[in-house]
Amino acid sequence: MVGFLHMGTREGKIAVNYVEHGMGRPVLVLHGAGVDHREPEACFEPVFAGVAGFRRIYPDLPGMGRTPAPDGLRSAEDVLAALLDFAGEVSDGTAYLLIGHSAGGYYAQAMAARAPSQVAGLALVCPLLPNLRDVPAHRVVVGSGEIGDEDFRSYFVVQTPEMLERYERYVAPAAALVDQAALERTGERWELAPDHGPAYAGPTLVVAGRLDSTVGYAAAADLLDHYPHASLAVVDDAGHALPHEKPVILRALVADWLVRVERAG
Repeated sequence: MVGFLHMGTREGKIAVNYVEHGMGRPVLVLHGAGVDHREPEACFEPVFAGVAGFRRIYPDLPGMGRTPAPDGLRSAEDVLAALLDFAGEVSDGTAYLLIGHSAGGYYAQAMAARAPSQVAGLALVCPLLPNLRDVPAHRVVVGSGEIGDEDFRSYFVVQTPEMLERYERYVAPAAALVDQAALERTGERWELAPDHGPAYAGPTLVVAGRLDSTVGYAAAADLLDHYPHASLAVVDDAGHALPHEKPVILRALVADWLVRVERAG
């Protein structure tokens, strides 16, 4: 299913473009900066293949894909408010599972903190976090490092023709749709207000690439002490494009997380 959802925020109405697959418990999957719903859709639909009972929802975040970002949308707090509103509307008020990659993980973490009763499970994959540290230099582990454009070469550490095809099909086309002015506006006020409530206590999964030269893995590993019911995986020979580069491992980790979510009710 493909659709637009007109949602209200404190900055007015935004028509959120999203696609969805399947029926059942809602799973909201948030992409990172500079891409759109096509990247997580390509990575997570195989993860849910053969798993019944989940309605996967992939929105374009404001200013990316086919979701506009009005001039009044001026900060990460505004984007967060929009996402919380979207989640409430598209889930019909029922508790949803929440997956975020990169900047999507940044917003997903905040959504779980602000509305914990609405989030049945939280999965953070290569999340952007406010306290990044020890970010490694980029290093190619498979391939010559001589195929693709500079964006591909700086994103993937597994640089095979298969990974290049995925990049050119699911990642690169979104660049032309990015509202750069909107991303610059929100980027100038990208820090979200700290949450002083109790840590999110639902089933949590944190996955990081050991070779992630965008956000590193150290800050993600720190989250193990923050979430009381978190599993942590730091995956070797994987970078920020881990959902593309390590699909078998990702599927196994998500499968375990889904079992824990179901067990928790």
